[in-house]
Order: sequence, then C-alpha cells, then structure tokens
Amino acid sequence: MLLSYIKIAWKVLMRRKFFTAINLFGISFTLMILLVVMALFDHALGPNNPERRTDRLLYVQTIRQQMQDGLGWMNMPASPHFVNHFVRTLKTPEQVGMISNINNATAFTNKGLLALDVRYADGEFWQMMDFEFLSGRAFTPAEVKQSQPLCVINEATARQYFGRLDVVGQTLELDLHRYRVAGVVRNVSAARIMTYSDVWLPYTLDPGLLRDSRLEGPYLTIILAPSAAAVPAVRREFDQLVRRIPIPKPKDVKAIYAFADTPLISLTRAIHFDVNATRLEDDNLGTFYAVVITLGLLFMLLPALNLVNLNVTRILERSGEIGVRKAFGATGSNLVSQFLVENVVLVLVGGLLGLALAAGALALLNESEVLAHAHFSLSWRVFGWGLLLTLLFGLMSGVYPAWKMSRLNPVAALRGSGEQK
Repeated sequence: MLLSYIKIAWKVLMRRKFFTAINLFGISFTLMILLVVMALFDHALGPNNPERRTDRLLYVQTIRQQMQDGLGWMNMPASPHFVNHFVRTLKTPEQVGMISNINNATAFTNKGLLALDVRYADGEFWQMMDFEFLSGRAFTPAEVKQSQPLCVINEATARQYFGRLDVVGQTLELDLHRYRVAGVVRNVSAARIMTYSDVWLPYTLDPGLLRDSRLEGPYLTIILAPSAAAVPAVRREFDQLVRRIPIPKPKDVKAIYAFADTPLISLTRAIHFDVNATRLEDDNLGTFYAVVITLGLLFMLLPALNLVNLNVTRILERSGEIGVRKAFGATGSNLVSQFLVENVVLVLVGGLLGLALAAGALALLNESEVLAHAHFSLSWRVFGWGLLLTLLFGLMSGVYPAWKMSRLNPVAALRGSGEQK
C-alpha cells in the first residue's frame, strides 16, 4: 500500500509541475537557512577537533567581582594563581588546564612580516584536547615547569614561516625571542575560541605572567570531567570552591562569582539575559532554548502556511478523484494516509534540495574565509537534524489538508463542489 501511495504521489507532483516547483522552492530555501545556521552552530560548539569531548569539558571564562557600595562589577578571566592554587584542588575533575587569551606577535620571514596569534598554555591543556598532530608532539607539564623555550605551531604557520611541514626541531623567532618547534598541528578554526591559535607557548614563558596572588588575569580555565554523568557534580564542587575563596580586597570587593560551564552554557551565560546572575542555575539555558525553538518555528511557519493553502487548493481541484475513491469504499484514514505520503514525498525532495543548497552555501562561506581556518560542513549530526526538520515540516503542512480531504462529502465531491460532511 505504501509503495502505491508513493507512486501516486510522484505522478501527482509531476502532473502539476508549476505547483510542485513553488512548493519545492519554499521548502528548500527554508531548510537551507536552517541547516546553514545549524552547521555554523555545530562548527563552533559541536564535538569537533580539538574539542571532541564537549560532553565532558567545562570552561571558566570569567571571574566576576561585585564591587562594594554599588560600584558595579569587574569581569576578567583567571590568573595562573587561581588555577594552580584553587581549581587544581578539586577532587571530582579528571584534569584541569588553562590557556591564555590571544596575543599578537610578529615573525620575520623572507617575504616580510608575518602577524601571528599566540597563546600560552600549560601541559595539561594538550592532554585534555584532541589536536591532530601532523608531526612532533606537544610540550609536557614538566617542560612547562622548566620554562623550556618550546612551541607548537599550526600548519599554516609552518608553511608561511618555513615553507614546509617537517619543521620539528627548527627555530621560530617571534618578537625577537627564539623557540624550538616541538610539534605541528592541523589548523584550528577561529570559531573554537578556547583552542584556536597560530602558535602555542608554555605559559611560564609569558612575559606578562602574574606571579602574585591576584585571582584575575588573562587565562581561561578548562576542566575535564571523568564522564558526562559527572559534569553536574564537577560544576557543583567548583561552585562550592568559589564560595570558599577569600576575598582579596574586602574593602573594595563585596563578592566573587565564577562558574564552570559546558560550551553551550558558556555561550548562554555570556549572552547576558541577566547581567547580575549570581547562582549556578542562572545560566539562561532554558531561555536560550525557548528563543531558538520559537524563532525556528516562526521561521518555518510562513512557508508551512503557504504550503497548507496550496495543498487545500489542490485538494479541492481533486474533489472528483476523492469522490470516486470514496464511492468505491476508501475510508477517511485511507485518504489521510495517501495525502500525507504525497506531502512527505514532496517535502523530502525539497529537503534534499535544501541539503544541496546548504552545502553550496557553506562551500561559498569557506571560500570567502570569513573565519580563519574555518571549514563549515554538513556533519551527520546536522544531516540528522535536517531530516527531522524535513519530516516536521511535512507534518505541519500536511495534517490539516489531509483532514480536510477526509471530510469531503462523496456525492458533492463527485459533482466537484468540494463540500464537506
């Protein structure tokens, strides 16, 4: 029966090519936009190299200090002192690491100046992340402690500075300082704000390294939970730790707040739906989901309503066919099933076109190099969501017309009047 419905659906779509083209355009364009947005989101926050274990990674991006006498807030990343003397004392995490904000540096080549993005990291950072090494290795915690003049560079820097990739053991001169190349990694997209860089150096070589007991500094803290199930426990333990930290300047600072957040929650908290959030639960995640789902449904609603209207018109034009089928014993459920199959076939074809258009749009984005080293693509996760959206679109636009079809009066339908029961 299903195969027969599919054959009928295909013949109906081919019979009214103009109608089919209008529907396909609306479906494919809508799905293209949704898929491109989802691909961008997945590229930035999904489990991709080097942040593959996103279900276990937690980030501390900001230490928020509430000032006395209503003088506002001071928001800054953490210092190595905060990480080494406090965060590393946590019992539940598997590992704790840190990486600095991006610094600008200059290298001299035969072709002129080479501007590079540089970050300082500890050895644990490399153990927590899944960088793809093209050659060599990362610097170790022991080498960081010894302040070894080592560096890890990405493939773009290797090609631009040395002209090749096999450069392990070679010397990179950066702002008049020399570093021995320990390894070369695959380029990291600039969308991965916790890991992107051109050059990575041991944090003990940071010329601006704060060696006092200040909590604030230029470093982002990364915590790896032992499992995805342990993430809530790690977040709670970190929250309790922050509450116990002595306030460095009680005359100036009223309270200290910091949160260990998942990649998505890091984004939702940074959006600042509530700039004075002081609790772990104030992560705006529920609001974010509500806004995204609402916008997505509203974006799909207009083409869905247009498709509903076109489908209703098409049903009325086929009233004679429906009357004949009812006269020969077709039930309302048979007619509903037939029309839903027709609509799903149409939407699936539109979905495939939307996937192709989305792939083309992402290819254009890659060629334009909007973000350094970004390579946007339709992963299996995005494809799966696209398929789900396609089916949802088909149901949204097909249920009412199918119900209307099942309600047509068979006698009136044979006369072509489209009168309902």
